Amino acid sequence: MACSVLLTEDAAGDLSDICTYIAEHDSPKKADYVLDRIEKNFLTLSEQPGRSGFVKELLDLGIRDFREIFFKPYRIIYRIDSDKVYVYLIADGRRDMQTLLQRRILGADRL
Repeated sequence: MACSVLLTEDAAGDLSDICTYIAEHDSPKKADYVLDRIEKNFLTLSEQPGRSGFVKELLDLGIRDFREIFFKPYRIIYRIDSDKVYVYLIADGRRDMQTLLQRRILGADRL
């Protein structure tokens, strides 16, 4: 049975911000390409959501609720809840992920 893949409002904003940045600093064509590839990556979670690893920064804190997949340099961080996959964060992995995760994941109301 396939899972539904849902983006949180924050994750949808991340995707929009990434595309806007690329369109302004590179090209709209490159932004469309990155958007397409990221969307394809997270949509694959509908069939095998448990196939990926846990988020190292959260695992170090004993939190095993969140997993991640990559479209380098982007990290797509999500949580599986029954037959739904919630994408919480889409971010460039070169960012300060510890701070970003602390603010976004640990400070977020979990669905």
